[in-house]
Amino acid sequence: MSADSSERILTYRTSPPLLRRSHRHIHESMRMKPQEGTPPLLSGEHTLYTDQEVTFCDPLQCHSELFLKGNIYITNYRMVFKAATTERAPYSLTIPLGAISCVENFGSVKYSLSGYGFQIICKDARTIKFAFKSEPHRRRGAFEALKMMVSPADIQGNVFAFEFKAQFPVDGWMVYNAEDEYRRMGVSSEGGVRGLWNLSFVNKYYERCDTYPSVLAVPMECDNRLIDAVCKFRSKGRFPVLSWFNPHSECSITRSSQPLCGLLNRRCPEDEAYIQNIIHTNRNSTMAMLHIFDARPKLNAMANIPMGGGYETKDQYANTELNFLDIENIHKMRESLFKLQDVCSLCVDDKQRFALLQNSQWLHHIKAVLTGAQRIADVINQTNSSALIHCSDGWDRTSQLSSLAQVLLNPFYRTIIGFEVLVEKEWISFGHKFDKRTGHGGSAHGDEQRAPIFLQFIDCVWQMCVQVRMANCHLQLLCILMCNASKQLCFRYFPYGQ
Repeated sequence: MSADSSERILTYRTSPPLLRRSHRHIHESMRMKPQEGTPPLLSGEHTLYTDQEVTFCDPLQCHSELFLKGNIYITNYRMVFKAATTERAPYSLTIPLGAISCVENFGSVKYSLSGYGFQIICKDARTIKFAFKSEPHRRRGAFEALKMMVSPADIQGNVFAFEFKAQFPVDGWMVYNAEDEYRRMGVSSEGGVRGLWNLSFVNKYYERCDTYPSVLAVPMECDNRLIDAVCKFRSKGRFPVLSWFNPHSECSITRSSQPLCGLLNRRCPEDEAYIQNIIHTNRNSTMAMLHIFDARPKLNAMANIPMGGGYETKDQYANTELNFLDIENIHKMRESLFKLQDVCSLCVDDKQRFALLQNSQWLHHIKAVLTGAQRIADVINQTNSSALIHCSDGWDRTSQLSSLAQVLLNPFYRTIIGFEVLVEKEWISFGHKFDKRTGHGGSAHGDEQRAPIFLQFIDCVWQMCVQVRMANCHLQLLCILMCNASKQLCFRYFPYGQ
């Protein structure tokens, strides 16, 4: 990628995917569309509850004549609102149950000046309101049916993905194969074309690290005894492993979790030797140095030390350079998403909307992630050095940075198939907690484990596509599709994460 295109990434648009609509439009996946008759059901879908004379209150419209009355249908996959026939064509609105963060009542039968019904807060910042007649228990049936399906007691027994029987021309389970992907990079169990990296099955039964895949790539010189020691010194056992390798330049991207130095500033000779082995896999580096990128702000990394965590230092890890990327933790990201909901749901003028957007800090966080990925790509591209990426546990910010850096460096990951491989490799197989971060089955809207980590990654890719023009529109559409699929519980890849 050219220097000019790298610089252009730093010019951030004020319209990420979920904001690409005016106050007169709803997101494409929830936009009202002409439809006749009862909503058709998907394979494996069945209706659980219906209700009539319900009013849809468009949160982005200020004109009461646009409030629509109709019927709602709740199935084991979604909620559908179908407007009654009016002078205009009938409309319908679909909300997948997995995309619902929480359902809240508003108003009461006695005091209904502000309306009487419930509002649905979605996991991608959208808010939708439905109003009912002011009659006792009028909204109870729909409200309880939604609550039961959105927050089931047994999430494993209530995921539509396991009921969905649709047939597709391509078997999605066969798109990604870890061994094939490593071979494409020039890495195999025999050492590959360069004899620098080796496929390891040390985690075949997930005994070393239960959040890592069973097939890993490690430096050729590292044996199982060394790996066992390094696992014990890295948080959650997530020791450094290969994510990406360029067989021509010998540059690599490895990922891990933080070292467990603690207050006693513990050292692990095996971990230090392992890092040196990573350095030795790149014989073409102009600096003979490994750049370690810690996604956290330095103060946050230091705050982990009393809890047993820490970070690498030059005194302990020779020929390394540590860089802090100042990306905030999941709690800050969750707060930002909550504020972004006001941007997407309040009926305000453009000046107020942009003020709310700035106050949410959403684009500030997107900029931090993009800048971090750009720094990693620049080091690899300009100095021919390798990079090690980690945060605290190595499954949130690490996945963001590793994926985005590979999108910048390798055109394969900017294709449809390549992007699918990237997501499954860096997010699904390396244990991103989709269930916890998305809140599947959880009833607490403010759950401290929820965070829009994957949504931010998708937004970053969208920014790249639009501003650098490095991919066609198909990748942008795939980003939106994956973003929705991660929340809708329609496919089996995303519900559980680790």
